[in-house]
Amino acid sequence: MKIPTPKFANGMTWIVKIEELPWDDPKNTKMDFGILRLGKNQSCSLDQEMEKAILLMNGEITASWKESGSSKEIKEKVVRASLFDENPWCLHVAGNVAVAIKAGNCDVEIALVLTRNEKSFAPKLYKPADCKSELRGEGTMREMSTRVVRTIFDRSNAPKEANLVLGEVINYPGKWSSYPPHWHVQPEIYHYRFLPEQGFGFCMLGDEVVKVKHGDTVKIFGVTHPQTSAPGYAMYYLWAIRHLDGKPYGPESGTPVFDPAHAWVMKKDNEDAIWPPKKDKIKK
Repeated sequence: MKIPTPKFANGMTWIVKIEELPWDDPKNTKMDFGILRLGKNQSCSLDQEMEKAILLMNGEITASWKESGSSKEIKEKVVRASLFDENPWCLHVAGNVAVAIKAGNCDVEIALVLTRNEKSFAPKLYKPADCKSELRGEGTMREMSTRVVRTIFDRSNAPKEANLVLGEVINYPGKWSSYPPHWHVQPEIYHYRFLPEQGFGFCMLGDEVVKVKHGDTVKIFGVTHPQTSAPGYAMYYLWAIRHLDGKPYGPESGTPVFDPAHAWVMKKDNEDAIWPPKKDKIKK
């Protein structure tokens, strides 16, 4: 399901909310998602009693929080100039931790992902160097699905009590990502940005295809969801997944599941099965 770009203004713009549907509704993402914009030197307190992922999209902020049960305040100043060129900063805290945010000497934009979670875990600020950034698809498919995948945190590096998985993808102009088509039962949110901003791309949700533009958001429920960007336009998307009880996202639950009809393209040995074979030149 696509949610068109809202009218962003200073303050909090919620795009997805849990209470829109009953918790057990199969179309409930089980996540709140929105964009927080602050002007120069503005402040905001995030005290929702929910697990929170606070991702800096651009600008300079100082984040302040306390460890659970501690009176000592922790302060960190973080800066990000480009979604496309820089790995992210992301603060991940449990529901019993409040966070104060203060903008620096310029406007800032922050993505917020929240979910229900009564469990406690230690706060962690994921730095750019902590992010697992990889050129996924490299050396296969004639590089038509080579993209940058940044996994900020998942079951491999987040506390086992966490209910969220978070990352980013940089889609090169005219190429594909989230490919070969794959699916998982856990709900997911994609939020898009383009460079230049008038760019566009396409998101496949099973057999449905939707056009996505700068600022759009898509909710994904148990269908394959490959993506492509238009030539000339780099596509960024933030992806957030919510673990399900007894079915966490990742290898232990056998996710993601690739469409067997298209999984062959991941194998380098199958490159010559793509027309025309690499050893041949296209005849004019």
